[in-house]
Amino acid sequence: MIYDVGIKKFLGAFFILSVVAFGASCSSGETITQKATQNIEVSTNSTAMQSDDDSDNSQETTSDVKDSEEEQSQEKGEPEAQDGPRYSYGDSDYLFDQEKFHTFELTLSDQNLAYLDSAPSLEEYVPGTLTFEGETLPVGIRYKGSVGAWVGCLSGEEFLSTEGEKECTKLSTKVKINWEDSDDTFYEVKKMQFHSQNLDPTKMHERLGYWLFREMGVPAPRSVHARLIINGQFNGIYALTEQIDGRFTRENFDDGTGNLYKEIWPITNKGTPMPIEPLQGSLKTNEDEDPTFDVIQQFAQAVVDADNRTRQDVMRQWMNVDQALAYMVVDRAIANDDGVLHFYCGGSEEIEFGGGCNSHNFYWYEDPTAELMHLIPWDLDNAFDNITGPANPVTPIKDKWGEKTNDCKPFAYGQWGLTQLSAACDPIIGTLATFEQEYQELRDAFLAGPFAKEIVEGLLNTWAGQIKDAVQEADEAHNDQPSMSVWLRAIEKLKGDLEYARNQ
Repeated sequence: MIYDVGIKKFLGAFFILSVVAFGASCSSGETITQKATQNIEVSTNSTAMQSDDDSDNSQETTSDVKDSEEEQSQEKGEPEAQDGPRYSYGDSDYLFDQEKFHTFELTLSDQNLAYLDSAPSLEEYVPGTLTFEGETLPVGIRYKGSVGAWVGCLSGEEFLSTEGEKECTKLSTKVKINWEDSDDTFYEVKKMQFHSQNLDPTKMHERLGYWLFREMGVPAPRSVHARLIINGQFNGIYALTEQIDGRFTRENFDDGTGNLYKEIWPITNKGTPMPIEPLQGSLKTNEDEDPTFDVIQQFAQAVVDADNRTRQDVMRQWMNVDQALAYMVVDRAIANDDGVLHFYCGGSEEIEFGGGCNSHNFYWYEDPTAELMHLIPWDLDNAFDNITGPANPVTPIKDKWGEKTNDCKPFAYGQWGLTQLSAACDPIIGTLATFEQEYQELRDAFLAGPFAKEIVEGLLNTWAGQIKDAVQEADEAHNDQPSMSVWLRAIEKLKGDLEYARNQ
């Protein structure tokens, strides 16, 4: 994880500048806007036409139609009628159905809303209610984020200040379902993450990025678009992204009872297994269960002790290698340069454990039965930015997959000369990079499968069709949301960047 706050401040500054620069560079893109609008209309109209055709040709009885609709509803995760509110027994698949664009309403007292708005970075919950499809339940509500999330959105005197009142229309928001009772759930989940996407002009980074990871067999959260209403006022379009927690691990792994760690690497910069204290501080499950850290420490020790002859066998023993390589294939294709492969280097005095170079925006999960370690991606709002080249002087990674620079010593890179360390110098990443044939085979499958142009552009057109009216609604309601033309040009630019990535 990054302990150097300065790095995070640089990130935030350039994300804002990048969005502003993009808007300026696209000021004359009327042709692109028209083309994008046509693509979206074709996508949405084809769906409507298919529905009409089915209706015109149908000879089913009313009973047959009802039975069919019930079967389809169950397949989509829509809850069957049971005793109690639907949210208490509904399936999480209904929340994250890619074919739906849900609306959620948060209500809280004027006093509590003013308290949140007065100091968002405190990240303190206040009581409120969540209403969804006619049902209301008590919840806790707070803003969430870091310097990058707050930059340009708080009233602090410094541009990168984490102090001050809320000034942007949207801030990422976290909703705690089990506010009054620890066993309460809402369509199986206990927390909901509404990500503002303030720094993503396409509004597609999280949804597309996580979809690509999941299609390649990588355990990753689900993400869809959602409308959020706060105290009766439309607040905007958010990415509803699945919380990575114990429920997530139970859903995605054969044995989901193991330890989940956020943003900590198993091996220190000094080449030793990470000590227990920082591991415990990064734990997101089993915190109160007197956990052991044997699996992650034994994994780290095995990797450290391995030599060139044995390290691939060690990796096969402790990781699902195909899954880990698939993670790297997707990560590199979408230029997730603010993720696990960017080892930012800060001052050694500010790094409590292991030295000065660390990555962030990931989780580790250890399966206690299989004794396997799994990487989980997180925070993709800045992915895709650097596909065609450095979009800012902070996040770009210099090295291609497996490359090493400066004899594995930190080096300056980018317009600001910030220091980073080649990821392949880490023994875990370095070992994965030696599986060259396996990596290439997975990349070929990725290019021919989920990353194929017709598949990705079809998804983007479909999803854009889902949210386009809300984009217009947000622009009309607020003065800091992108216009329809700016948003459409951003979508077309993303398509061009993805085509560039396919040919690298």
